Amino acid sequence: MRTRLFTTLSGLLLAVSGAAVVAAPGAQAAATGPDAVAEAFKKGPVYVDPRASDQLSRSDADALTKKIKDADKPVFVAVLPQAADFNPDNTLLNRLRDATGVSGVYAVRLGDKFDAAADARVLAPDAVRSITDGARGTGPVAASTELNNFVDQALAEARGQAPAGWDTSSGDGTGGGDAATGLITLGGIVVLGGAGVYAVLRRNRLRKEERDRQALDKLRVVVDEDITAFGEELDRLDFHPGEKGADDAMRADYEHALDAYEKAKSLMAAAVRPDDVRGVTEALEDGRFSLAALAARREGAPLPERRSPCFFDPRHGPSAKDVDWSPPPGGAVRPIPVCAADAARLEHGDDPMTRMVQTEHGPRPYYDAGPAYGPWAGGYFGGGILPGLLVGTLLGTALSTPAYAADFGGGDYTGNDGGSGGDWGGGGGYDGGGFGGGGDFGGGGGFDGGGF
Repeated sequence: MRTRLFTTLSGLLLAVSGAAVVAAPGAQAAATGPDAVAEAFKKGPVYVDPRASDQLSRSDADALTKKIKDADKPVFVAVLPQAADFNPDNTLLNRLRDATGVSGVYAVRLGDKFDAAADARVLAPDAVRSITDGARGTGPVAASTELNNFVDQALAEARGQAPAGWDTSSGDGTGGGDAATGLITLGGIVVLGGAGVYAVLRRNRLRKEERDRQALDKLRVVVDEDITAFGEELDRLDFHPGEKGADDAMRADYEHALDAYEKAKSLMAAAVRPDDVRGVTEALEDGRFSLAALAARREGAPLPERRSPCFFDPRHGPSAKDVDWSPPPGGAVRPIPVCAADAARLEHGDDPMTRMVQTEHGPRPYYDAGPAYGPWAGGYFGGGILPGLLVGTLLGTALSTPAYAADFGGGDYTGNDGGSGGDWGGGGGYDGGGFGGGGDFGGGGGFDGGGF
């Protein structure tokens, strides 16, 4: 183990030394353009182009970075010059979002002008416009004032969490900088060596453990309600193995339901990670089918088909049929499994009895509450079919990315969370109502308040 650590640190020091040799001659100019901004966004929330450093001081940029990181929200801020590589056309914000590949709120100070946009699942287009207009004010506004006004409001209203990549950034995430700063940083790494590596890894591990704990606490409330509801259903059936008319099949159903109930309680008591909840809801789903079979046998009715639970609330038990449904507002229509009661409500134009969960923005349908509920839903519906049922919803978007069951911060840096086929489109230009000709990436109206 000590040999492996020594080898790793030796390799790190050699690589750093080589980087210092490359960086020193000529103090090469830092890369610029949207791709450079996107690379900086993968390490931190604030980027200041060296040519725009007179707009926002280093101390102000550091303070803004700290504010966003402390809030743990996917809010990105760039301070850029009016230059050819940042052409203020209808695609600048769109290109930044594409290149970064993370769902979030994107704000740009371009020269003395300002605009912003966001994925709708993070911040609604109307909210983006309102916050952007408020930050602009009615006259010339200093960059620090404008950006802080915008960020304060965006952090208060944005959903989701910061990308995990920010945790591993040892710098301040403000971008820009010069070769001398880079050499100082490299020298610091050489001096700190293994201690720095260990500190970063330990900080990341502790932060992940804390996020897991918070996510599990959220899930525990919902799962405890499910377990309680299952126990109440057992009591309501009031089945006694020795009662008149009871047969071996009924007793087997009842015993299986009791076993599932005890298994769910035991697994939840032992859960230490959010994904442990999947086994709990799998047991509850299995037990509810046994209860439905028992009820049918006692009534002399046909045995239920083994189907997925009701999409709107798994506590409703096994679904009775599939119906066409689309998530509001205006999502794609898809068949979903529903119980008989919810099917009747939909046929009469009424709202189904949807499972609501608590979020930082108040009660929301579970499918619109983020990926924390992925393990919970996955146990009920199975990971294979769940993304198809939830496409176009907040939870479904998370499940369709490699970040499934991880922190909701817009997925990874591969672009899987954006681009074509997702919840926002590209290529249509920014018209004040959204990117991509009606996609979900909407913004504040352009750098002059009415378009690019």
